[in-house]
Amino acid sequence: MRSFSITDIGESRQINQDYIFCEENSIGGLPNLFIVADGMGGHKAGDYASRFCVEVFTERIRANQQKTPIGMISDALQYTNDLLLEEANAKNDLQGMGTTFVAATIIDSVLYVANVGDSRLYVVCDGIKQITEDHSLVEEMVKTGKIDRKDVRFHPNKNIITRALGANTTVTPDYFEVELKEGDIVLMCSDGLTNMLEDRDIMDIVREYSDDLETAAKTLVNKANENGGRDNISIVIVKL
Repeated sequence: MRSFSITDIGESRQINQDYIFCEENSIGGLPNLFIVADGMGGHKAGDYASRFCVEVFTERIRANQQKTPIGMISDALQYTNDLLLEEANAKNDLQGMGTTFVAATIIDSVLYVANVGDSRLYVVCDGIKQITEDHSLVEEMVKTGKIDRKDVRFHPNKNIITRALGANTTVTPDYFEVELKEGDIVLMCSDGLTNMLEDRDIMDIVREYSDDLETAAKTLVNKANENGGRDNISIVIVKL
């Protein structure tokens, strides 16, 4: 397994509200752990939320070596959500903060994923497959037939999400298990990438630099910035 991670402020934002975690070695009961979080909130609250949640989540994972992978992740997500709400209620300037959160671990060629919000996880092999499902207003509009999927990237409400850490007392992630094979590439990212590049463009770049993950990730960031860079851009890329 090889991995690389990068986060970039983009061309338009003054603060980077994304936070990432990339560890190929064991964390508590997990053999590896990868996270992308995209914070939201006024002033620096989004920046605070994403960093706080990643740090609390990883510490909780380190302390828990008893449950199944999904059990450990589920416990850590609820624990993190509880502490985030406590933190927001204790400080006026942090009220209303929240963050998307996508976390993954690979165990014996099985990818375990948890997702809250619209940060994404893809698997790139012969093609590209989005594993996570966006928790967003526009995704719900696609499901109900109100808009076409091709119009999602340019819809004025594309940044409205329907689930996040910090949004409610109970967090409701989606969970996925995916069988991987040698050579598969896992790509996790914030919407600063996916709002700037089509999935096919992402796939082409990842496949072109499949043997050089650092160049692949940096090329994706550069292309997103060339296309406008309207948001922070974060990527975690892992090759089995």
